[in-house]
Order: sequence, then structure tokens, then C-alpha cells
Amino acid sequence: MAISEGGLLTDEIRCKVWPKLLSVNTDDLPPLPGKELRESNKDYQQVLLDVRRSLRRFPPGMPDDQREGLQEELIDIILHVLKRNPQLHYYQGYHDIVVTFLLVVGDRLATALVEKLSTHHLRDFMDPTMDNTKHILNYLMPIIDQVNPEVHDFMQSAEVGTIFALSWLITWFGHVLSDFRHVVRLYDFFLACHPLMPIYFAAVIPQDLPYETLISRAGDLFVQFPPSELAREAAQQQAERTAASTFKDFELASVQQRPDTVLRQRFRERLRGEERTKSILTKPRTNRFVKLAVMGLTVALGAAALAVVKSALEWAPKFELQIFP
Repeated sequence: MAISEGGLLTDEIRCKVWPKLLSVNTDDLPPLPGKELRESNKDYQQVLLDVRRSLRRFPPGMPDDQREGLQEELIDIILHVLKRNPQLHYYQGYHDIVVTFLLVVGDRLATALVEKLSTHHLRDFMDPTMDNTKHILNYLMPIIDQVNPEVHDFMQSAEVGTIFALSWLITWFGHVLSDFRHVVRLYDFFLACHPLMPIYFAAVIPQDLPYETLISRAGDLFVQFPPSELAREAAQQQAERTAASTFKDFELASVQQRPDTVLRQRFRERLRGEERTKSILTKPRTNRFVKLAVMGLTVALGAAALAVVKSALEWAPKFELQIFP
């Protein structure tokens, strides 16, 4: 259901399915985190600032006292996970992921799910440096090159880079999507898939296109161009530490029911049917008018990417070269 059209549909279903996707035993949940960790935690002040700035992540019209109570719970969940896992390092944007779990499943279950997610899917983002995060971003251009070389070549010549996708990746799009329904729909998909699926989704996300179509295309891209085939182009670093390389050890379900297997089966069935019409991502180079349309798209994509970079600078983590304020 998580990778099918519409996803898990309701929060009630997510409360039952998300723990199973992360192999969390709901009968053995940790106690609610307390406030005693606040003053002694080195990240408390930064977490506090980020949570205070997260007003738009809460439903419009929510009473102030209810929202403030949830913000207090959000702080405690984050500090609890960091305290129990000292190898993890807080990053700006982490709270965007945690608040999604809090709003969907409540504080106690969210604490267990976020801890499991932080030590697996999000592990690379929580290193002391951003080396592994930047490495994961390096997969974006090889994917785009596989499906649309003209867009890839334009972005390379324009030196757009991949920083425009940083906030998408490390918040699972929670920071940039205004509709909470879209956020939780993507979380359904990402929780059921390989840790690199957000970067595949980033490769197919121009503005104002149907999310279900994009999710289907991201799944197709993963099957056609799996991370193992892109690793050389992405110049894989410290493979033994990355979430992508350890995913085989994190069994979410039986082999027959694993979402990756289901995606591959669906892809093969689709190929056995009638001849598929070509995706809009693979434009024929012989058609002059299509080539003109591609160039228009690439210019717009480049401009949009630069605009996203500008907005991302307001919150993104510091790089070692001090490119962020």
C-alpha cells in the first residue's frame, strides 16, 4: 500500500504500518522523554531556535496553546534521540522530519520511529561532517544524465550544482512542501523503499506535476538505474558507513514483500504489456520543436534551481567552506 497510488491514505493506517516498515515493536515503546535533558544537551539552543521557527509546519488554525505543547514535545523527542545515540549529530532540518512523525503518530510512538529512522535512513545526514550527505547528492546528476542528457548537460554548463536539492534530501521534502498531505504521502513511499529513493524523486520533480506520477517515475528510475550502477559516477566514499550500503542488513519485510521487489515486479509487468509511450523525460533529439521545448524547460529548471539555492541558504547547515551564513 505504501508504494501504491494514494499511499496509506489515513493517519490511522500509518500508525499501524509505519512501525512495521521500520521494524519497531509497538508493544515495547520507550517511556516519554522528559525535560531533564534540555540544559545539559549541547544542541538544546539550536534545537530550540529551529523549533520556534517551525510554525508553518503545524496545521493552519491550530490553537496556539496546542501548537506550543507540540513544539515542547518536539524538542524533547529530538534531545531524547540524540542523548541515546551520541554518535548522531543534530542538523538543521532534522526537526522537519521529526515534526511529521509527531503530528501523525503522537509523541511516544514518534520517539521510537524517529530513533530507528535516525540510525538507518537518516544516518548519513547525522555524521559530524557533511561528506556523506554531499556524496548522496552526487547521485542526482548521474540519474538525470540517464533519463535526460540535455537537461544534465545544461545544468552542468550552468554550474548549478546539486545544493538546490539539499533541503529536499535531508528533510524528505518536509521543509519545502506546503501541503501536509503531500509530505506524509512521500513519507509512506520513502519509508517503504531504499534510503536513496528521495534522490531519485528529486530527479523527477519539476513544479506543479502530479505527485502520484512523480512517485511512479521515481520507482521506475530506481529499477532502471539502481544505486549500484551509479556508484562509480557518484564517486562513492566510505561505503561501509553509508545508509545505502548497509540497507541489505536492514530487512524491513520478507523478500517477496519487500517494496524494492514489488517495484521491480511492477516494472517488468508494465514492459510485458503494450508498448509504452515514451516518458516526457526522454525527449527525441530529432524533433526540432521538442528540442526547443527541452531548452525552454532546462532554462526554467536552472533558474528555479538557483532560486531554491537562495532560499535554502536561510536555514541549511554550515559547510566547511563557510558558504552558508
